[in-house]
Amino acid sequence: MVDSVADHRAQAGQRCGCCVITVSDTRTMETDGGGKLVVERLTAAGHKVFRREIIPDNPEPMIALLRACESDANIQAVLLTGGTGIANRDQTFETVSGLLSKIIPGYGELFRSLSYAEIGSATILSRTVGGLMSQTVVLTMPGSPAAVALAMDKIILPEIGHLVHEANK
Repeated sequence: MVDSVADHRAQAGQRCGCCVITVSDTRTMETDGGGKLVVERLTAAGHKVFRREIIPDNPEPMIALLRACESDANIQAVLLTGGTGIANRDQTFETVSGLLSKIIPGYGELFRSLSYAEIGSATILSRTVGGLMSQTVVLTMPGSPAAVALAMDKIILPEIGHLVHEANK
């Protein structure tokens, strides 16, 4: 029985298997600073990255990859960077939202609140979303390294183990 924030934090230490997806029409493994940062932060925290992909900003490959991750027993969390803005090509929000069985509204709310402190009202352009696809945790974030660092350091790394634990109860 979890009774306190300290108990919740202990669950947050749970290690999990992850997939890191960069949604971009222009990035390569060499130029993908955001995706590289996610992988570095996850592995430094003791999580295992089983898969890292760069896919075009197009719903079909995103859906196929997310469904493959959902059925992979090694992957408990999928972290996506890119495609969260409002440009015509930005499809991450719509695609991911359509696959979620449960939305975690606090993730996007907290990201935008923390982001506001750094970039001001431009944070309204971020359509960051998180939730569950069955028992798989799915969290999106903008592609910029600064936004990735904010999401990883202030939200994802402190809570990913706890999210995975709760999703698998």
